[in-house]
Amino acid sequence: MIKFEYQARDKSGQLQVGLVEAEDRERAIRKLVSDGLYILAITEAKKKGVQVAIMSLINRVTSKDLMVFTRQFATLLESGVSLSGALRTLSTQTKNPLLQEAISEIQKEIDSGLSLSQSMEKYGNIFSEFYINMIRSAEVTGRVDEVMSFLADYIEQQATLSSRVRNALIYPVFMILFLILVVIFMAIVVFPQIESVFQELGSELPGPTMFLINFGKFILNWWWAAAAGLIFVFFVFYDYFRSKEGRVLLDEIILRVPIFNKMLKRMYVARFADSVAVLTKGGVAIVQALEITARTVGSAIYGDLLQKAANDVKNGVLLSQSLSKYPKYFPPLVSQMLAVGERTGRMDTLLQKVSSFYSREVEDTVGNLVELIQPILMLIIGAVVGLLFASILTPIYNFVSTSLN
Repeated sequence: MIKFEYQARDKSGQLQVGLVEAEDRERAIRKLVSDGLYILAITEAKKKGVQVAIMSLINRVTSKDLMVFTRQFATLLESGVSLSGALRTLSTQTKNPLLQEAISEIQKEIDSGLSLSQSMEKYGNIFSEFYINMIRSAEVTGRVDEVMSFLADYIEQQATLSSRVRNALIYPVFMILFLILVVIFMAIVVFPQIESVFQELGSELPGPTMFLINFGKFILNWWWAAAAGLIFVFFVFYDYFRSKEGRVLLDEIILRVPIFNKMLKRMYVARFADSVAVLTKGGVAIVQALEITARTVGSAIYGDLLQKAANDVKNGVLLSQSLSKYPKYFPPLVSQMLAVGERTGRMDTLLQKVSSFYSREVEDTVGNLVELIQPILMLIIGAVVGLLFASILTPIYNFVSTSLN
């Protein structure tokens, strides 16, 4: 998705300035025209520098911030408070400065005549396309308060699911990093002393010991070059994986990891089913719901497949038939459940059942992974510690054996 800066006038002639996200300039223009704006100028937004990117990571709106705002917004609307009044109240209560500023600006734009969805669309870094389209459909039916409450439940559910997956990955990553630091410490501090002792004794060191000694010397002498190289490689890969091709490749690699692939696939299927169910229940057409989900599912591969499914449905193909072409990513159960929903006219209900089923599967898989990862990590740690001790004890044993002979 590309961000575009635009200047436009609404139907009343008031000047509007903001940002819009789209795949290209033409789609950005169509999106603005569909919102009833007359475009004066539109240009691609300048990419943020490294410093700004780092600050945006530090000062960002979390899913918890968004969930609390949405829940409070729904409560105020259900109590009969106007849109502008609810936003004015929330702008004084919200702690996150970015969200507070966005709420204040949205409130001003609503007072100037824009709709809630049009105002929020300018803050695509805070409110997702899914979020905005749900509000847009609610504005047509007049059920904004109900949809806001529904969105709060949805954000909380998705945040809980993502948090459990993330927590399952934190422990092994932390242990592996700790193990690497231990190896570096041993190579820098311990093994140089071993080398000096055995050089005085005239004993030859084995290959693993010499490797760790040389590794420690390299770190001590060339740490700055190693750090610069790692930083350079990080930014090269970071920049590449932000591109469309890079995101697809990264997702393909992640979805091939033996331990985590099933869990992630189930999570994406649950997210797809839940998103489409919520959108269709809110009055969004199935094709548009699939296109929105394709851009918000969180995986480039699943996004491409859902976009293809949207094109198939647009051409008259049933969704169940379209997804059945990708059994590697959408299990046969998904197609079968959708086929039942298509025959009975209860697509949203069946999608919710699919989402609930795979959400439970993700939770069970996370629990099993936690139990499985611990013994695997213990084996890896044991092997590395054994190698370190062997590298220390082997030259001692060889020297003693040579001395006795």
